[in-house]
Amino acid sequence: MPVFSQKNAENQLNAEADKVRREDLESLLARQRTIEDKVKGSGKLNRFREDVKLMFAMIRDYWNGSYRDVPWKTIAAIAGTLLYVLNPLDVIPDLLIGIGFLDDAGVVALCLKLVESDLYRYAAWKEQQEDQISART
Repeated sequence: MPVFSQKNAENQLNAEADKVRREDLESLLARQRTIEDKVKGSGKLNRFREDVKLMFAMIRDYWNGSYRDVPWKTIAAIAGTLLYVLNPLDVIPDLLIGIGFLDDAGVVALCLKLVESDLYRYAAWKEQQEDQISART
């Protein structure tokens, strides 16, 4: 029996996303560096480093109102996932060497699968915004 299954990841993701409120986004954004450092420092999570940066960019643009072409469910799922990663005492405590980040990686992977199309649309929008800024300078 696997230590942490996709069903466990789905249950955790849903539980975390259901708890997220709009006012939680600001405090999550304030913890961005802490979460990114945790992802970078973990072998299991490191492969998601660029995805996590994109998730934070989407949340930041949603929070400041510059990007709203995304359902709240996607924002809540991403925020719930990032808050789950931040928690060291989740389903499998991060202190357990070798397996402590398995649940975090499972939740991140599932979240990416669920919000993939919204993240792609956001990434395309973000690139277009950056191209417009570059064209003006």
